[in-house]
Amino acid sequence: MFVAASSRCFEDMSLAEACQQVSDLGYDKIEIWMDEKTEHLKPSFVAASPERFFTLYREWTRLTPVAICMETDVSVADFEAMCRVAKMMKITQITIPAAVLGTPFNEEIDRLRSRLAAANFSGIRVSLKTKAGYLTEDPQTAVELCQAVPGLGLTLDPSYYMTGRYANQSHDQVYPYVYHTHLRDTSPTEIQVSVGLGEVDYSRIIGQLRRFNYTRALSVEILPSLLNGQDRALEMRKIRMLLETLL
Repeated sequence: MFVAASSRCFEDMSLAEACQQVSDLGYDKIEIWMDEKTEHLKPSFVAASPERFFTLYREWTRLTPVAICMETDVSVADFEAMCRVAKMMKITQITIPAAVLGTPFNEEIDRLRSRLAAANFSGIRVSLKTKAGYLTEDPQTAVELCQAVPGLGLTLDPSYYMTGRYANQSHDQVYPYVYHTHLRDTSPTEIQVSVGLGEVDYSRIIGQLRRFNYTRALSVEILPSLLNGQDRALEMRKIRMLLETLL
């Protein structure tokens, strides 16, 4: 396992600026986050010319890209373009959002099969983010989605299993399906708190991942909108040092 930082930690900046900040904070690996609703990096920009984006990224930074995360769903054609970009950048992991709560299970299965077919062609792993408000909010449903679409995995964000409707239930059943992780400190009432003041048991998470031979990224995802006056740079340094100590 190794520590990386999601560019979402600097979603209020351009990706080029985010890369510089991540590098300055002592990280050498980055997860590229995209959202059509922000100016950080739009999937449509990448999909329009994967080759152009690949060239630009190499000009922006020397950080090793280890994953792509898309905040919102994209068309099959745009997803295929993301897979081409990932292959060029030697990225083997793409996180996509699950469907929102209320979406028919079979409808979601059809969508996921189409995404997985496109990814398999490029040798890319696809995982669903575990998040409140989406079908993966329930750990058991998240597992059932993976079982219904062989080869599909999960991007584990334990913060959303520590709060909300499933806070008092174990989510250990998801660990065999974890392809990627998003980490921050969390309390039972707040998705994000200052590192050290929350109740995320990073040691246990790492131990559970090791049980299933997980050797990939522990990706730090600090949410700028929830910093509440905290020093972002300090928070990112603290969690990086904590995770590296546990590894």
